[in-house]
Amino acid sequence: MPEATPQVRTGVALLVIMIGVLIAAVDTTIVILALPVMRQDLHVGFASVVWVVLGYLLVITLLATQVGRLGDMFGRVRMYEAGFFIFVLGSALCALSWNEASIVAFRVLQGVGGAFVSANSGAIIADIFPPNQRGRAYGYTSIGWNVGAVLGILVGGLLVTYLNWRWIFWINVPIGLLALVLALRSLPPDHGYRHRDLDLPGMAILGLALFALLWAMVQLTTASFDLGIVAWLALGVILLALFVLVEKRAKDPMVPLSLFRVPTLTPSFLASFFQGLANFAVLFLITMYLQGVRALSPLDGALLLIPGYVVGSVIGPVAGRLSDRLGPVLPATAGLGIQIVAMLLYISLGLHTPLWVVSAISIVNGIGSGGFFPSNNAAVMKAAPQKVFGVASGMLRTFQNVGMVFSFSTALLVAAHALSRGLAFAIFVGNAVVSGPDGAAFLRGIHASLFASVAALAVAALLSGLRGPIRPAEARQGG
Repeated sequence: MPEATPQVRTGVALLVIMIGVLIAAVDTTIVILALPVMRQDLHVGFASVVWVVLGYLLVITLLATQVGRLGDMFGRVRMYEAGFFIFVLGSALCALSWNEASIVAFRVLQGVGGAFVSANSGAIIADIFPPNQRGRAYGYTSIGWNVGAVLGILVGGLLVTYLNWRWIFWINVPIGLLALVLALRSLPPDHGYRHRDLDLPGMAILGLALFALLWAMVQLTTASFDLGIVAWLALGVILLALFVLVEKRAKDPMVPLSLFRVPTLTPSFLASFFQGLANFAVLFLITMYLQGVRALSPLDGALLLIPGYVVGSVIGPVAGRLSDRLGPVLPATAGLGIQIVAMLLYISLGLHTPLWVVSAISIVNGIGSGGFFPSNNAAVMKAAPQKVFGVASGMLRTFQNVGMVFSFSTALLVAAHALSRGLAFAIFVGNAVVSGPDGAAFLRGIHASLFASVAALAVAALLSGLRGPIRPAEARQGG
């Protein structure tokens, strides 16, 4: 049998990466739809059910940089394949959960696998594709994300309606195993990696610092601002400062601080943070608007957002090609500008706005996100030195996820400010509707949060536009 051509091998490898992104997206949207029945079946409280979403996201955020570092040390493909195995195991255990503690714990395990997959996928693309083709490759991964989000909504709705919520996790098992088999057969073997000392102090301090900051934000969704939350925030800041001191003295630091001196990387990381801070909340705010104000079911509300995901999957490869030809700055910044327009349009939603308008605005937002993500990813991996691709990919994921967790917390804070926390959580999981004065107050709170999203996106666009021409690491070293 003739050996596969390099084009075929890279094509199959890209397919494997797309599947990894797809199952991560499926697991995000599918779980949100299943929260109401999951809460009832496992007798989980309104506040605790949020941890089914946040626990997964939190552990990916905490581990992204660390497992990216492990990929640089021991092989990115090896860590990526291990991530699929852990994700499949966590999914099966989630399907077998019997109470509140077990579902949250197994979601955390699922998140560990997700961290291994997501933190190393960008680095593997950077290993396989030359700098002038990475934008296109990252564009195709955006197809995986958007298709996964759509499948999560459609398949999740069918499974929850006609079977059982446990099937939303069982479905990950065959998909994950297929991806693992394809990865073992198609991804190029790791080579050129030397064993390095594991920076355990750095890993521990950074993990604790992020946990303290994120824990404080999560606590704000269920408790008032008090000295305890201030203490968590202060602890997080102190630990971050300690982490910088430890990394400066480390022989083989987990995060080479020299990365932040690369002109492109710091603004790219921060642009990703502010974009995540602005945009992730929109999914929950608009979902709560559709369910809590417009009285739609979780499935019907999610279906209205599908056009945005579909258009985003089409725009991603186009933006990726543009970033290869023109550089990533223009398509990434234009994408952020388009998302600002989408936020302003969402702010115009009222108590009786035709529902088709929500779908139309989601298309505008999909165009913007489809322009930003592949271009920003390409910017980071083009500027990062190859020996730290895993760290750079993990740091990009960390900045984005920290923004997303803060965004999620902000969305719930806004809802809880306008209404009681119990009612806000009931709306979030699709178990309550508000009307009259309460509905108007809740809508004003949503609008206020969307104005904050506009401000965050404006900061992201400024950072994106001012980072200047992006030179590959090899050109900087040689020039």
